[in-house]
Formats: sequence, structure tokens, C-alpha cells
Amino acid sequence: MHVVYLFVNVDDIILIGSSISLIQHITYKLNTAFSLKQLGHLDYFLGLEIKYLPNNSILMTQTKYIRDLLHKTNMVEAHSISSPMVSNYKLSRHGADVFHDPTLYKSVVGALQYATLTRLEISFDVN
Repeated sequence: MHVVYLFVNVDDIILIGSSISLIQHITYKLNTAFSLKQLGHLDYFLGLEIKYLPNNSILMTQTKYIRDLLHKTNMVEAHSISSPMVSNYKLSRHGADVFHDPTLYKSVVGALQYATLTRLEISFDVN
């Protein structure tokens, strides 16, 4: 039994599977219905970098995605800490609006949630 996965995002298609001949057959069938342009091995897709290792496995990272996010938030020079959550801060129902740009804040939180695909250790802090 062979397995094939077909990922579609707008006009990008990724086809992977356990059988090269089956992938070629599906690619041929798709090409008869649509005009396909085969770009070869996958390197970068939706913020995911794909690296092919000598032992025939792949490594998925989001290094560029996270680096771009750090540039967007002017945090490239920031230093890491064990957890960005302040443990002794008293939360209040009433307080000042500390976010000058709530849209940027929401965008960064969403981007960090997407980064948890490859960085599971930040899931607790992000969510």
C-alpha cells in the first residue's frame, strides 16, 4: 500500500508520497487538466524551510520566518530568557492600554502561534 499527500495552497501544490512512480502518475494526470510547472525539490513553503539530509530524511525549520518576525518587531538584538512570562506581575481588570498598535500585536501573536509548528517549546508561552 502506498501513501500520497497532496497539499494545495492557492496556486501552489506539493505532492509527496511513498512511491515515486505513483507520484509521477498523479503529476501526469494533474498536468493533463492543469498547466503545471515543476520546480523540483521543495526548499521553502509557507514559512517552512525544507532541508534534505544525507540519510534520506528531511528537516523542517522556520529559521527565516522567525528571523523575519524578529526584524518586524525590532527584536533582532534581544537576548533569550527561560520564559518571557513575568511570574510576580499582578494582573488587573482595569489598566492602561499599553499596546500602541493592537494590529501589530495581533499579527505577532498569530505569527508566533504559526512558529509553534516547528518550535514546540514556545507553545506554552505563546498561548
